Parts: sequence; C-alpha cells; structure tokens
Amino acid sequence: MKESASYRVFQVMNGFIMALVVVMTLYPFLYLVAQSFSSEAAVYAGKVTIFPVDFTDQTYRAVLSRPEFFNYYGNTILYAIVGTVISVAATAVMSYPLSKDRLRLNKFFIPFVLFTMYFGGGLIPNYILIAKTLHMRDTIWAIIIPGAISAFNVILVKTFFASLPNELEEAAKVDGLGVYRIFLRITLPLSKPILATMVLFSMVSIWNNWFGPSLYLESKDKWPVALYLRQIIDSAINPTEAGLSSDATAQIAATIKSTAMVLTSLPIICLYPFVQKYFVQGMMIGSVKG
Repeated sequence: MKESASYRVFQVMNGFIMALVVVMTLYPFLYLVAQSFSSEAAVYAGKVTIFPVDFTDQTYRAVLSRPEFFNYYGNTILYAIVGTVISVAATAVMSYPLSKDRLRLNKFFIPFVLFTMYFGGGLIPNYILIAKTLHMRDTIWAIIIPGAISAFNVILVKTFFASLPNELEEAAKVDGLGVYRIFLRITLPLSKPILATMVLFSMVSIWNNWFGPSLYLESKDKWPVALYLRQIIDSAINPTEAGLSSDATAQIAATIKSTAMVLTSLPIICLYPFVQKYFVQGMMIGSVKG
C-alpha cells in the first residue's frame, strides 16, 4: 500500500526528533571523554568540544597506575552484584503479595510503603540504627541493606505484577502448583522486563554511591571506586594528598572530574546493551487456551 504524504512527513519528523534526542544525550558524555583526554591549557581555554585537544592520557595513567584502584573497583563490583541480587529479590517478594487484591491486609500495608516515599527518619537516626543498633558499621551490609528496598521500585513492580493475567495463576493452580511455585515458575519468568529494569536501577544506585560508604566504612581497603575517585577530586588542588604525582598537578586538576566520571560511568554503559532488550519485551498474552 502506498504511503500517504502525511505519513512520510511524520516519519521524517519522527526521525529528526529522535536524532536530536540522541545528540542531546550523547554530547555531555562525549564532552567528558574529550575533556579527560585534553591538555590542561585546552581545558582552561575552553577549546574542548567533542574531540580532544592536545591529546594526553596523563590523568588516566596517574589514576590507573595505583594498584589500590583495582582493589576499589573490585569492591564496587562485589557491592553492586550482591546488593542488586538482594534488592531485586526483596523487591519482588514484597511486591507480589501487594499486587493481589484478594489478600485481606493488602490495602493496610500499601499506605505504609507510600509513606516512606515522602517521610524518612533523617541522617542521624539512620546512622545510629546502622552503626550502633545493628552493628553493621565497616561491613558490606551497611552499604547494601539500608537501600535494598525502594518504595518507588516496589510500586513499579507491584503494578507490573497486577497487570499479569489472572488466568495464568488459575491454570497453574489447576495443575497443582502452590503459591511459591506459581511465583517462581509463572510470575518471575513473565516479569523479565520489569526485573531487568530493577537490576539496572539497583546497580546504578549502588555503583555511584559514595556518601553511604563515606559514613559507614572506616577501613580504606573496603572503599568503593566512587568514594576513591571522590577523594581524588577533593584533593585535585594538591594531588600528592591522594598519592598522585606532584609534577602533574595542573593537568590532573584540570581533567580529574571528567576522568572520574568516565571511569565511573563506563562499566554501566557497557552493561546497558545486555539489559536493554528486556525493556521492550512484551509480556505473554493469551497463553491460556480457552
């Protein structure tokens, strides 16, 4: 069938808008990469756009040459993997019963979940709870447990679970499956799109977290890479405080922020293509034969 003129105009405009969004999204990151590889004089002169000027990798060599940098990266990977598994599992387990209207206390607990989105105990009570009451200071659990369940994520997953056809569970009950087996064999496999989204949300949150570790981690060898790079940024005026070479002071001070952002963001950017396919994956409809 021949396309109408209005449809062709729509396609052209749609392509143009999408291209514009891509450019607006990529430009900040390309600018950071270019700045991190540019000379100190070019950065301060404002000559850098999306291509490096007077190419140099001095700041990367200064940061990556420290052996403990890879130890910090290993800590971050450990925190991100363990924290993501716990967060996604806890969120799914909490959201599943809340998505069932037939449960008597369903409407009683949902307001408590929503309440935590708007009100919190504050920094000092949280610190006392984690460090003094639960004795989790200077442990991996102080980084993972406090943010394991997000009220916003619970609402998202609950809404997705509620949209799944009830006929699937009814058919599974007829086949003799119990509640737990229905959850593991029916609900979770159909929920890959929302679970993949939760994986990305949780991993990005843990990966970029430096404030929590700065409060609860006393041992420097347990730091995540974000906190280490934060320390280098704070010490950029005097890099020797961070163990960096003093003869590269000006260059490091000019590009350390861009370098730190690139080193922190790159692993998550590499992870996204493997998770993105689930974002557009539809759930199974009409699986139950009439």
